[in-house]
Amino acid sequence: MSITILLACLYPIALFWAAVSDLTTMTIPNRLTLGLAVLFVPVGLLAHLSLSQWGIHLGLGLAGLVLGMTLFALRFMGGGDAKLIAAASLWLGLHGFVALLLYTAIFGGVLTLGLLALRQFFSLYAPKLPHWLGQHLEPKGGIPYGIAICVGGIAALWQSDFMSGLLPLPTL
Repeated sequence: MSITILLACLYPIALFWAAVSDLTTMTIPNRLTLGLAVLFVPVGLLAHLSLSQWGIHLGLGLAGLVLGMTLFALRFMGGGDAKLIAAASLWLGLHGFVALLLYTAIFGGVLTLGLLALRQFFSLYAPKLPHWLGQHLEPKGGIPYGIAICVGGIAALWQSDFMSGLLPLPTL
């Protein structure tokens, strides 16, 4: 297994870590999103990205940051979610970036509607549950959108020219 593939496998692991952290604490650590962004550099170098490819990936990371900051300013997502979108955007290239946004919006909508429905029926049980679970059933509780970003980011992997070359689908 090449070091490039090994490092690229850290992308879905970091997204999963962010989802678990968001689910349990409603925060995504800055060190995680910064680590995910910084880790792209050695992967890109080992994958021999051209100068134009570097520009595309960095531009999409910046676009993800601007989008995330805008959604944060509009109070649609938290600051950790905004930074996670930016860090994930670095890794995916143009097609993967579009897929990330689409899948994240779909899974985020399902997550939000599901939590709102659960809150209607089970909010009385919130105080009796462990805090990490009960907080999601409170009527005015937040939405752990890092889960949607994780699912969207992993689903978008094979839409990305760069990542699909590093992590090919297994053959049966």
